[in-house]
Amino acid sequence: MAIEIPTDLTPELVPLSWLLGTWTGTGRLGAGESEDEHFTQTVTFKANGLPYLQYTAESWLSDEEGTILRPLSVETGFWQLDRKLNDSDGGPGLIPAEIVPALRTAEDVEALRNADGGFDIMANIVHPGGISELYYGSIKGPQIQLSTDAVMRGAGSKDYTAATRIFGLVNGDLYWRWDVAADGNALDAHASAALRKVA
Repeated sequence: MAIEIPTDLTPELVPLSWLLGTWTGTGRLGAGESEDEHFTQTVTFKANGLPYLQYTAESWLSDEEGTILRPLSVETGFWQLDRKLNDSDGGPGLIPAEIVPALRTAEDVEALRNADGGFDIMANIVHPGGISELYYGSIKGPQIQLSTDAVMRGAGSKDYTAATRIFGLVNGDLYWRWDVAADGNALDAHASAALRKVA
């Protein structure tokens, strides 16, 4: 499957460009055993002219045929290359970025390649229930590995201490797996899914 890179995409998002669009499909909670519940999910990655992708994932419990039974969860966040921000970058808050992006050329982006030939990335993901995750990891071609550096929980939130996520493009479909450490347990299979691109 050919990956189309939008002509107006800021250069540093090119390594993440294969994620752009809306993906939908089905998955299983837990390790995907016969008794584990099914879910349906729609994930969207979009660019807005700034040096990050906006991420939204909506999930619903479903039956084996994919018929939606009830809402499961929503998460939202931002994915970007992990690099030191400079005066050209916006923020914090509403402080505007320079008109010319911090990384202007393919050569600027190539200079960020890590020792494994990929790029270091960062993702902030926010969940209902007062939970926010900060992930660091790497992207190499159409493969992503992420591990939490920090999990912030509200005073009334459920116990949740760490997570890892992997994503990969296989024959044009987006496959992912999410492992979670919660309720005093070590990292364990939380969910996985296979999504096809619809837009």
